[in-house]
Amino acid sequence: MTIRVLVVDDESLLRTAFTSLIDAEDDLDVVGSAADGREAVALAARLSPDVVVMDVRMPVMDGIEATRLITRADGAAGGPRVLILSTFDLDEFVFEALRAGASGFALKSRPLEELLSAIRVVADGEALLAPTVTRRLIAHFSRTDRLPAAGRREFEQLTEREREVLALLAKGLSNSELATALYVSLPTVKTHVSRILTKLGARDRTQLVVFAYEAGLVARPGDGGAPAGSLT
Repeated sequence: MTIRVLVVDDESLLRTAFTSLIDAEDDLDVVGSAADGREAVALAARLSPDVVVMDVRMPVMDGIEATRLITRADGAAGGPRVLILSTFDLDEFVFEALRAGASGFALKSRPLEELLSAIRVVADGEALLAPTVTRRLIAHFSRTDRLPAAGRREFEQLTEREREVLALLAKGLSNSELATALYVSLPTVKTHVSRILTKLGARDRTQLVVFAYEAGLVARPGDGGAPAGSLT
């Protein structure tokens, strides 16, 4: 099954490099490219790509706003998944992009071949957050307010078991690791994750990670370790 990709970057040389690299793969196909966020939004609506490889800092419309519009247009259940490109993992805009609905991010400083793996991971619905990013995510949300009222209402829909699954998922556990930690089968884990996605209206596991930190399911620096299932 071919993964349809839209490449978005304001640097023409990078767009060409990304496009050539991606098109050389049998399971990947570049269906279009854009030089700014506004063009990306229009092309995403017209071409229906599976993954949008999105630069963050661009003229006309940046990658954050473009991500928000693309993911909002198709709701939580479908539509393109956005893979953010960033020059540094310190980039504060990465966090805003995750809030806006991005499924993960790849560093421009890494070998281009790693972009191929990132596209496949995101297309498969998995989170793409390196350990260094997860640590920065914790630090970032330790400086923000708790979950807003709307999010609290969604959180209350989760069962105690689902909250436990969400807390472990936010710590980076894979489905197989979750099954081992919870002493349940892999299909049971997948069912839990699917139900959590539906109840929270999330597109993928990356958004679940963000939600878990905002909800206080994962201990933040100075929190003293909020227990899974609590909403402080």
